[in-house]
Amino acid sequence: MKAIVLREIGGPNQLKYEEVAIPSPKQGEVLVRLKYASLNRRDLWITYGMYPGMKLPSILGADGAGEIVAVGEQVTEHEVGNAVVINPGLNWGDHPAYNGPNFHILGMPTDGTYAEYVTVPAENVFPKPEYLSWEQAAALPLAGVTAYRALMTRGNLQEGETVLIPGIGSGVALFALQMAVAKGAKVYVTSSSDEKIAKAKELGAAGGVNYRSENWVKEMKKLIGGADVIIDGVGGESFNHMLNLANPAGRIVNFGATSGPIKELVLPRIFFKHLDIKGSTMGSPQDFQEMLQFFNEHQIAPYIDKCYPLEAAAEAQLYIEKGQNFGKVTLKIDK
Repeated sequence: MKAIVLREIGGPNQLKYEEVAIPSPKQGEVLVRLKYASLNRRDLWITYGMYPGMKLPSILGADGAGEIVAVGEQVTEHEVGNAVVINPGLNWGDHPAYNGPNFHILGMPTDGTYAEYVTVPAENVFPKPEYLSWEQAAALPLAGVTAYRALMTRGNLQEGETVLIPGIGSGVALFALQMAVAKGAKVYVTSSSDEKIAKAKELGAAGGVNYRSENWVKEMKKLIGGADVIIDGVGGESFNHMLNLANPAGRIVNFGATSGPIKELVLPRIFFKHLDIKGSTMGSPQDFQEMLQFFNEHQIAPYIDKCYPLEAAAEAQLYIEKGQNFGKVTLKIDK
């Protein structure tokens, strides 16, 4: 089969389009012939060696959708021919509230979805939502479950609340926007791009502010008053601004730190406002199942920015490295 293999770090240009053996499903596994995969920033960081547990060579890719073409021993819940979407979170563990020590994500060290075929545990495949195309289904898993857990499980979003999502444009941020709107929340966003803010409004955002504006925090405060829930994947210096923009007893859920560490955390802004600061990573199998149910119920479709052929995976990663994408970037595999 054809696959994209990373044998040494050094950035996306180290990705190689190679012929490798089709894997065989072991006991409890299924073999999926992939139709589409999609990219996440995790894939990009791995090419630079900026991810724990590095093990090379590896086939990257966490997200994918396709058809089951073989099942291993003791697999009874799935059949050859089933259309499935893959939950990329492997070995979550026994506690729904947090992942166990053996938890890891498909696509390094376990070979992933930048390939024509992939083997995964049977418990990690779910029926593809019928209303979604193959490409849309492949775009959903990692970012979708991350957004769902942050917004619903950890953020406990309620209808009518005000939500703030900084850095709109990433897959997680857009899924959080779409789900919050479907839940009946009033959603506001930030971005360095007025174009991205305008697109977010088309998807249901009530408004947004360009954070390159000198007084953007004051503008946002005037616009929203305060946020009940903030879904933050940015971190960095702007995190203290999130403390200012949160309502008393508000919830700030952090799932990432694309702007790096917080240099100075002003604790009085947390305890005087009775804020809840919560961390969130990926999601449990229950979160994934509930996320699919929520998408089905509200007929939410992932926003696709651009599609590349599998052999152009390096070009696709370089594109998302620029940070100009709005929505998911996918790889077409099945020709």
